[in-house]
Amino acid sequence: MWRPSLLALLFSESDSLMYRNFFHRMTGFAVAALLLSGSSAIAQPGVDVSTIDRSVKPTEDFYRFANGLWLDKTVIPAAYPQYGTFAELTDRSQEALRKVVEKAAEDARSGKAAPGTNARKVGDFYRIGLDEERANRLGIEPIRPELDRIARIRDVGELLETIAFLHREGIEAGFSAGPGPDLKNSSRYIANIGQGGLGLPDRDYYVKTDEATVGIRKGYQEHVAKMLALLGDSPADAAQSAERIMAIETRLAKASLTGVERRDPNASYHLMSAEEVLKRFPGVPFDRYRKTLGFPEKGDVNFAHPTFFKEFHTLLTEVPLDHWKAYLRWHLIATTGRYLSQPFIEERFRFGSAMTGQKELLPRWKRVLAVTDENLGEAIGQLYVQENFPPEAKEKALTLVRNLIGALKERITALDWMSAPTKEQALRKLGKIAIKIGYPDKWRDYSALEVATDSYWRNVARAHEFETERLLRKIGKPVDRGEWGMTPPTVNAYYNPLLNEIVFPAGILQPPFFDPKADDASNYGAIGMVIGHELTHGFDDQGRKFDAEGNLRDWWTPDDASKFQERSAVLIKQFSAYSPIEGVNVNGALTLGENIADLGGLNVAYQAYLKALGGKEPPVIAGFTGKQRFFLAFAQAWRVKTRPEMARMLVTIDPHSPGLFRVKGTLTNVPMFWEAFGADPAKASPAGGKFISIW
Repeated sequence: MWRPSLLALLFSESDSLMYRNFFHRMTGFAVAALLLSGSSAIAQPGVDVSTIDRSVKPTEDFYRFANGLWLDKTVIPAAYPQYGTFAELTDRSQEALRKVVEKAAEDARSGKAAPGTNARKVGDFYRIGLDEERANRLGIEPIRPELDRIARIRDVGELLETIAFLHREGIEAGFSAGPGPDLKNSSRYIANIGQGGLGLPDRDYYVKTDEATVGIRKGYQEHVAKMLALLGDSPADAAQSAERIMAIETRLAKASLTGVERRDPNASYHLMSAEEVLKRFPGVPFDRYRKTLGFPEKGDVNFAHPTFFKEFHTLLTEVPLDHWKAYLRWHLIATTGRYLSQPFIEERFRFGSAMTGQKELLPRWKRVLAVTDENLGEAIGQLYVQENFPPEAKEKALTLVRNLIGALKERITALDWMSAPTKEQALRKLGKIAIKIGYPDKWRDYSALEVATDSYWRNVARAHEFETERLLRKIGKPVDRGEWGMTPPTVNAYYNPLLNEIVFPAGILQPPFFDPKADDASNYGAIGMVIGHELTHGFDDQGRKFDAEGNLRDWWTPDDASKFQERSAVLIKQFSAYSPIEGVNVNGALTLGENIADLGGLNVAYQAYLKALGGKEPPVIAGFTGKQRFFLAFAQAWRVKTRPEMARMLVTIDPHSPGLFRVKGTLTNVPMFWEAFGADPAKASPAGGKFISIW
């Protein structure tokens, strides 16, 4: 598995959660979807009126009005850093998935599942992962091959070979690498190499000087030393190694692009031949990395971050090999510790909880289930959708998507600030967006993957190598536009600019987001907004730079681009004024793409809802009109309670605004909301009737 994902490597990806790997490495946090904002009760279809706080006027604090009683009574579970709709829905999805994998595990144990079948592989993978006693007995033996290889390094060539060896097993060290579509010719796969190699979740943690960040750095260095001591180092040696590791990572961080800088995909695109890449490393046998990893000898490479690699090259020539060995041992144990004995798991959790506020580990079955889904997701996904996603749900979701596309087409056509040539290109791109719902049309073939009973980590390592080989074989070949970037049970959705596609796994197409029993107002306000959100990503500050075929190409007139930037600047300023915790503000530039998508998504969903009514007035339900229920469904979908530690971290690394501001900040710019609740937008809105509108 390539970590982080290719899109996150190249630029600040919107919905794939670029920080997921940090939780896998540090806390054992089981499901990345839990990190998304939101919450809502899911026991009944449609809007949940039991959580409405009627002591608050909807036009004064709509987030509180819609969610107040839920906010008052909800306690974040000890094993969660934040809790909301995505967490509740993920819990439901996991319970359904657990039945699938536990049956597979029993069939594997009893021999009912034949060797080589997907059911046997899923069952063996899961039950070996659950075997805590075996993991404790084995200690560090499962990673002995990697430790021995690191210990044998004698020169820079062997160092680079070892980095490649670790990359094949999904252990990011030094930098990131992986195949993916060419940003400017998205019909073909090429090799990509870019910045990476950090242990903390973002480069800002190495450079910021505020008291909280300095404290995290100190705690991180102590954590590194404790993990190395668990490997057998003396306390003195572990402390010295941690200091050296911190020095290497700090230099890598300072040479890395910020999250905001990575929002410009052009900043992460520097195409050159494989031969030209090697010339960038005079005196360093970088070709030995290429050969060990399996990159082809010839062909184009996206050398994504040249400044970073200039510093990496300097480090290779300046830093002693013993320091590099310590660095590799750390990144090995940082990744593999979650699969080893309890002392490693507990120390990883201890440091991770300081970052997130999490009070206890999730149950082992949840952690192992998430890893099984990561590595055999489409194998268990086939069984999951049979039980949890009927064909009629897929068809109804597809109808919603088509209605949203129709509404966005109308909105683009009616834009008063965009010229005809740019509109023509925008409508062409909208018309070519591919739609993926529920699960892939063609399932992944796992026949070449070996799952054994030796250890949890060795099964994970083999799964990563299997995925590495699968991806490497794609380089130089046409892009497979049928592939999915998420597994069917995932509670999330995404837009992929390189394929110009929107993807909605079966996991998110459940109540409260999507419910065939709920009225249209609820479905359009919840899943309709999500659909509109993903569609709008195709035209946000990143997505607008890709054309209808998914190529990085400027199709805007200069005047239209300037007008887009002027409107975006207002949104950046608005969200930068919001503060989720005292002394910390939202980064309006980092969250710009998500804020554009939220605003555009809600506008598009509302227009599609009105169109679906066909001119009829919907009934009043529980005292609320259809238009009011639409906005209530939206606000309830994004309610959330977050621990202060987690809130501080998310402001640094998350391209999404906190749930409160996803609601408050978006509704500020939607006059239809104020009208729905009987207020004059020009007088009642915080913006005083000045509404920013992009799409």
